[in-house]
Amino acid sequence: MERQKIAALQNIFNSRLDTLNHLLDVAESHFTDDVESLLQRRIAPDMFPFGTQIAFTCNQPRNFALWCLGQSANNLNPNVTSLTEARSHISSTKGLLAAINVVDAKLSEIYRLELGQGLYVELSGLSYVNDFLIPNFYFHLTTAYNILRMEGASIGKRDFMMHLVPFLKHQGDA
Repeated sequence: MERQKIAALQNIFNSRLDTLNHLLDVAESHFTDDVESLLQRRIAPDMFPFGTQIAFTCNQPRNFALWCLGQSANNLNPNVTSLTEARSHISSTKGLLAAINVVDAKLSEIYRLELGQGLYVELSGLSYVNDFLIPNFYFHLTTAYNILRMEGASIGKRDFMMHLVPFLKHQGDA
């Protein structure tokens, strides 16, 4: 049976988690004296801090993997207090993604997404991925990136689009 869509989703999540790891490397080198307090910085008072953005970024591929593995959703603790903990979240999420061994037919199954306060929505697996997981994944990844930028880290679009770096070519190359 086909695994192209599932494999593509694993690749997207893995490569963007690598980007998140890269952003943590930048944070560690830029904020050498005050890395831990960076985890509490936020764009606006009513938004979650940098550490929580890392956990929430990981929750999307994590819950995708758990669903594919036949397990219930299980969000990470949003109170990330160290870069070691942040990197552990990324690493464990990548481990879950690597354990996925389902075929694309999984994306046709109905997924019940619990929203809290007794609310839920039932979506096809593909809608669950495309309409919930991917937008949330990029929202939290982008917010983490923006917090670093706001705090003065010297990062740019290339840092956010690290997944394309291996494919870069120079005009003069054949």
